[in-house]
Amino acid sequence: MRKTALFLVLGACICAPSIAFAGKVTAVHIKGLDEPMTENLQLTLSVMDSLNKDVSERRFQYLLNQIEAETREALEPFGYYSPKVTVQRSSQTDVTELTIIVDKGDPVRVRKSDIKIEGEGGDDMYLEQEVDAFFPQVGDVFDQEIYEGSKARITRRLAERGYFDADFLTRRVEVTRAELAADIDLSWQSGNRYDMGKLTFIQTPKKIIRDGLVEKLVYWNEGDYYHQGRLDRLRESLNNLGYFSGIDIEAKPEEAVDYRVPVTITLTPAKRSVYTAGISYGTFSGAGVKGSIEKRYLNDRGHKALADVDWARRRKTATLQYRIPAFRWLDGWYTFSLQGFDEQTDYINNRRLHFVASRSGNITPNFSAIVSMNALRERWNYTAEEDGNPDTKTPFHYANAFYPAFSMHYTKSDDPIFPRSGIGLNGEIRAGMADDGSDKTFFAQLYGSGRYYMPVGLRNRLIARGELGYSKTKVEYLPPALRFYAGGDRSIRGYGWREVGPRIGEGKNAYPTGATKLITASIEYEHYLNDKWGGAVFIDTGSAFNDKPDMRTGVGFGVRWRSPVGPVRFDIARGLNNPDSAFGIYLNIGSDL
Repeated sequence: MRKTALFLVLGACICAPSIAFAGKVTAVHIKGLDEPMTENLQLTLSVMDSLNKDVSERRFQYLLNQIEAETREALEPFGYYSPKVTVQRSSQTDVTELTIIVDKGDPVRVRKSDIKIEGEGGDDMYLEQEVDAFFPQVGDVFDQEIYEGSKARITRRLAERGYFDADFLTRRVEVTRAELAADIDLSWQSGNRYDMGKLTFIQTPKKIIRDGLVEKLVYWNEGDYYHQGRLDRLRESLNNLGYFSGIDIEAKPEEAVDYRVPVTITLTPAKRSVYTAGISYGTFSGAGVKGSIEKRYLNDRGHKALADVDWARRRKTATLQYRIPAFRWLDGWYTFSLQGFDEQTDYINNRRLHFVASRSGNITPNFSAIVSMNALRERWNYTAEEDGNPDTKTPFHYANAFYPAFSMHYTKSDDPIFPRSGIGLNGEIRAGMADDGSDKTFFAQLYGSGRYYMPVGLRNRLIARGELGYSKTKVEYLPPALRFYAGGDRSIRGYGWREVGPRIGEGKNAYPTGATKLITASIEYEHYLNDKWGGAVFIDTGSAFNDKPDMRTGVGFGVRWRSPVGPVRFDIARGLNNPDSAFGIYLNIGSDL
């Protein structure tokens, strides 16, 4: 009994320290590091896994002892190999907070850098540019993430340019902590460069387009040097056709003969017919329905057809379109379209018929153009022209225009749906003969618009937008469809649709007539709270005018949502030029460029 009691007492004494010092670490504060370094240290620290958990004194001391080594490990990828670490402990009863103060010290810098490609790729001009652009360079901080990214980029470029046998000869980095120096020794053996081999198209489960049509999209010859960019451009061209729901391009270097890589392209047909239906509503047009029928391919020559109707209470549009592929010069289409338009609103009675024959083409991946011939017939009168006598018919204005047009579109961005950095430019030139029903005259028009996106910090962006339009003729010779208008959600917010510019009537019964000239500008700043939601403030200004501009300015704010179908923009704005101006509400859905 005495021995048993003695063992119990000894056991209690041994366990007592562990029980007495048991507690929780409730917070770990890190000072002296920037955000990326702090995040990496938080992922590395073992003590972070024990937050708000009961730990013994022995376990706690072990975690404290690991902090210095783990901090050094977390900072090495950023080039800091000898940090000084101080740990401060703040305890209340069984609750402890830790503060880790880090002095990074001086970073390790690249002292020597020997980067080279041996073999046939050593004489490749584009690979030489990649080698010259390798980072970190001599004198730079040795950042492992940047180093690995540069190494992976050259390896990827070797494969993209057809050096499928490329492999490392050396890949060594020697770090001398005492001298704060890193020596890089990195080299590849490129092997021989492969060429483009036989190209095989397979349409499965059935062939819908003759092979000769899609083969026109191939702009290289068998035996030309291999480049992945050629296949990527071909994929984009095939995708733009709209004929196929699936495009699988497979290069097979393992089956190459005489260093020629065979390529198999498997195409899965899309549904031949596409039907759409929906409802619409506009302040001027009223409630309506819309629908369309599109034939993606009418025959094996790839012809397309479209019929589209938007039938609202006060505004109706019907469009017929026929398209023929045009690949001999540029990827594009011959398009023939006929559109009928009828508008019966409180301010205008308008009907027009517009025929267009055009040739479109992609000049570069970012630049496209359209050349067209247009025939336009329009008839209209304004409610404000009525004399109040129901027995007197208000005379109609008539205008005819026959003119060629040339339009251009350029976009370049980091993301076509939600660009943080990018630019979009549009321009159009048209000139021809117009008449007012009794007299003919020559007219010419220039129009340009642009958007510029600039990132501000990690979550914000600045958007600048502008328009310019000019017509060399009198406004009465131009049909309303060819006149310039300003005001509304994509023009000058704070004003109604087409509200800014020449008007007919007075007061609330004044309505837009359009103008020969146009100028608008906008600056908008967006701040995002997370990856989905954000807010915006903006200022818009401009005018549509015939002689001198009467500038109007609107300011406002909005909510932004990056939805799965594209950005959603909800804005509230007010015009500054009229003290009685009402607030306008605007909703937009869709890509920015």
